[in-house]
Parts: sequence; structure tokens; C-alpha cells
Amino acid sequence: MAAEKTRKVRAGVRADVRTAPGPCAHWDDQDADFIREVLDLVGDKWSVLVIGTLADGATRYSDLAAAIPGISQRMLTLTLKQLRRNGIVSRTAYPEVPPRVEYELTGLGTSLLSTVLALAAWSADNQAEIRRHQRPSTPIRSPRGADHGGIIGPAAGLPAVVGYGSTRHSASSAPAHALSEGAA
Repeated sequence: MAAEKTRKVRAGVRADVRTAPGPCAHWDDQDADFIREVLDLVGDKWSVLVIGTLADGATRYSDLAAAIPGISQRMLTLTLKQLRRNGIVSRTAYPEVPPRVEYELTGLGTSLLSTVLALAAWSADNQAEIRRHQRPSTPIRSPRGADHGGIIGPAAGLPAVVGYGSTRHSASSAPAHALSEGAA
């Protein structure tokens, strides 16, 4: 029943979109949902990096892990499973000792490769401009009338306050893991 209600609400939203000019007006509800699903699959950072790394051909799991900085074994495994499930990547296991498994792009994955590489190149080419547009976080302001100009933390010459569980600590007394997690 909830799924039916969600579908009706989504259809109403899509009906509004179809009346406005733009690229979304070209697709019906089913196509638009599928397009979002595919973009979620191939647009995340790990999928882009895996697809790009497989551009040179079949690659062993351990070589993929070494070639993609920062990816955990779990994320690599999940990403490869998702890409296999959607026909982007194939997996070949060889009956050898030690076992050897290779991954490579399928025809469908190869057809996506130029788009993924173009997106990665665009990101690299425009990194400086994108960074210029990103705003630094603004300082936290205290209630009016505070004798430190209304700013809390190091900018006011006061210790930063870090939330940790149900208590609050100054940055100098908070547990190290609370500070490394960026708790605020």
C-alpha cells in the first residue's frame, strides 16, 4: 500500500516535470526512474575508478585494489558485484593454485568507458575552479552579547567545543577519536 502511494506521488511529480522544458521532459516515469538507477550505479566514485582502471583490459582483483587509491577491500568487492550484476564487468575465475580471478569490461562496459573517462578528465581539468567556488565553513556564532564577538572556537581565542556522546568537551580534553571523526 505504501509503495502504491509512493508511485502515485512520484507520478505526480513527474507529471509536473514533463510540463516544464528541459531534458527530464523527454522521458516517461519508468525511463526516468531507470536513468536515475543507472546514474547511481555508474556515477559513484568507486564505479568510475573501477571502470577507468579496467580500460586497459582484464585485471586481477589484487591489481585493481592496488591501482585504486583509498578503496577498501569491501568497497571494491561490492562495486565489482554491482557492476557485474548490471552487465558492465565480467569475472573470470581460473582453476589454478593459487586461484586467479580477473575482471574486465563487457561490451556494455566498454561502451560506457569513453563517457566515464570524459567525466574523470572533466573533473581533473576543472578541479581548481570547483575548489574556488567551494566556500569554507562559517564559524559557529554564540548568543548575542558574548564578550568574544559572538564567535565560538579558535577564531575567538577560545577552545573549540566538540560534542561527544551526551557530554561536551573542549578540543584539548576530548578523546582523540572524537576529534578525528570531526564531531561538532
